[in-house]
Amino acid sequence: MSRTLILAIVIAAIGAGGYFYLNQPEPTPAERLETAAEEAAEAVTDAASSAQDAASDAVDAATEQAAEAASSLADQASEAASSVADQVADTAQEASDQVAALAGQGQELLNSWIQEGKLDPTNFDYDGIMASLQDSTLATDLKDQAIKIVNDIRDSPETIVQKIQELTNLLTQQ
Repeated sequence: MSRTLILAIVIAAIGAGGYFYLNQPEPTPAERLETAAEEAAEAVTDAASSAQDAASDAVDAATEQAAEAASSLADQASEAASSVADQVADTAQEASDQVAALAGQGQELLNSWIQEGKLDPTNFDYDGIMASLQDSTLATDLKDQAIKIVNDIRDSPETIVQKIQELTNLLTQQ
C-alpha cells in the first residue's frame, strides 16, 4: 500500500504541475517588453564582450606579426652584412692572388730573358724582349711600364744596369 500511496502522490504532483503550467496566464505586453529588453541587453553585452575579445586578439596578432617582421628584417640584415663581408674577403683574396700571379708572370718573363741571354749588361735583344712582352699576359699598365723601360735601354744604352734593376723591380713587384 505504501507503494500505491507514493505512486498516487507522484501522479497528483505531476497532474497539479501540468494543470498550473497549462493554466498559466499569457505574459502581459509589459512583461514581454521587459523580457525583450533583458534579452537585448544580454545580447548587447555579449556582442560588446565579443568585440572586445576580437579587438584584443587582433592587437595581439598584429603585435606578434610586427615582432616576427622585425626579427625577420634583423635576420635578413645580418645575413646581408655577412654576405657582403664574405664577398669583400673573397674579392680581397682574389686581388691578392692576381697580384701574386702577376708578380709570378713578370718573374718568369724576366728569368726567360736572362736565361736566353736577351737581357744582361753586355747583351740586349730589344726585338726579342719586345716580342715576348707583347705576347705576355701581363696587365696592360705593367706591360706599358716595361715597354717604356725597354725603350729607355735602347735609347740610352749607358743606363742599362740601372734600367735592368728598374725592370726587375717592376716585373717582380719589389
